[in-house]
Amino acid sequence: MIYDNRILLGKGEQQVFLNPRMANRHGLIAGATGTGKTITLEVMAEAFSDLGVPVFLADVKGDISGMCRAGQMNESLQKRLSKMGVTDFVFKAFPVRFWDVYGQAGHPVRTTISEMGPMLLSRLLGLTEVQEGVLNIVFRIADDKGLLLIDMKDLRSMLQYCAQHTKDFMTDYGTMTSQSLGAIQRALLALENEGGELFFGEPNLDIFDWMQCDPAGKGYVNILHCVKLFQHPLLYSTFILWLLSELFEQLPEAGDLEKPKMVFFFDEAHLLFNDAPKVLVQKVEQVVKLIRSKGVGVYFITQSPSDLPQTVLAQLSNRVQHALRAYTPAEQKAVRAAAQSFRPNPAFRTEDAITDLGVGEALVSCLDEEGKPQMVERTKIICPQSSMSAIDDNTRQTIIRQSNLYGKYDRTVDRQSAYEDLQQITQEEERARQAAQQPVPRQTTWQRPYTPPRTTYTQPRRTTTTRRTTANPLNSMANTIGREVGKSLVRGLMGLLKF
Repeated sequence: MIYDNRILLGKGEQQVFLNPRMANRHGLIAGATGTGKTITLEVMAEAFSDLGVPVFLADVKGDISGMCRAGQMNESLQKRLSKMGVTDFVFKAFPVRFWDVYGQAGHPVRTTISEMGPMLLSRLLGLTEVQEGVLNIVFRIADDKGLLLIDMKDLRSMLQYCAQHTKDFMTDYGTMTSQSLGAIQRALLALENEGGELFFGEPNLDIFDWMQCDPAGKGYVNILHCVKLFQHPLLYSTFILWLLSELFEQLPEAGDLEKPKMVFFFDEAHLLFNDAPKVLVQKVEQVVKLIRSKGVGVYFITQSPSDLPQTVLAQLSNRVQHALRAYTPAEQKAVRAAAQSFRPNPAFRTEDAITDLGVGEALVSCLDEEGKPQMVERTKIICPQSSMSAIDDNTRQTIIRQSNLYGKYDRTVDRQSAYEDLQQITQEEERARQAAQQPVPRQTTWQRPYTPPRTTYTQPRRTTTTRRTTANPLNSMANTIGREVGKSLVRGLMGLLKF
């Protein structure tokens, strides 16, 4: 809810606000299951939408879809609003777009193998360090030759081609063992069995479709339906990392703005870092640091602040801490760590308050106008203006069909890519090999040698045109594809493709 161009989060001793100018300093919503994290997420997402800021959020449980409908007053909500002194509260709906990697409960979300890059794909496939190194070589060869890896069949073809030409590539790129190439192929099959092949293909997601407002100027709330996706945590977390990296690579520098260009809420954020290699955690930390200057606010939702690496946690300035339970020594340690992250309030002991909070209560500390952390406040979170219950499938499908993006992503496109190009290259190589094996006709002794007539020979003028042959079909094909791409393939901070 918006008051004086500020986001009203709730009320403690006084009303507690989040300043939109500081919203791109990122944030954290933490708390045990059932303490009200989802309600806090909805309240913030609604306020950003009202400010004209597009929002992305992951709906892991399927209960956020009700944002497309206005809420309804009941006795409990009336008492809560009265205690807060809110007299002008209005229930209303918000502009929503639904997305789904599987294309069932929203517009399909896809990217290409080339765009995802070897680092994130290695994590998705669960590769070892050695296998990741081999995959890096495969991507480097494809990039150098201008071969676009769009879907899984393209990558399988590229792996097969590299296996057949390991000796040819060894000098320039390094060793690729058949065992590592085979392990990558097996990992691809396992990912395909989990439905991961639906994530790779075209038309791929245009990130700017998520950065739009409706005709009334409200930011669209882009809800990613994750009920099915969340059953495969590695695919879910890798998708979120790719999305964050895609934003970082695509958006220009913006500096400090009056409000963010976009705000992202990542639920179950601990999955982003589970078993993640150190180099990947460092890349995430770097992206979180730098994406602020591009006008994007990133908010992580998890059960405990200790779920996140300290290097990432240090970047999250706006914090909402719901109740934590402390029954074991490890849980007590997590509570103390969470309490120490707040600026103390002399009115209460923060460590005790964290375990004493009720449902819908939280300890809140946001940055003030000067960018300094405010003193922590024990806050009753205001209720959402939209419905807090999920919608039925018919309502969901109606909203999907009414979207101005309907039809843009719903049909897959299979254009010429590495799979078709490598087939042509293999055929040309085979024809060249067969031609080289043809026996040369032997001249018999009884044949009289042919003597050409004497003529005046004029040497042709030199030209710069080089005759094309099939002696090196890979280079010939690479030149053709290179002209279509327009320039060399370059990769960014997280290994994502940049054009």
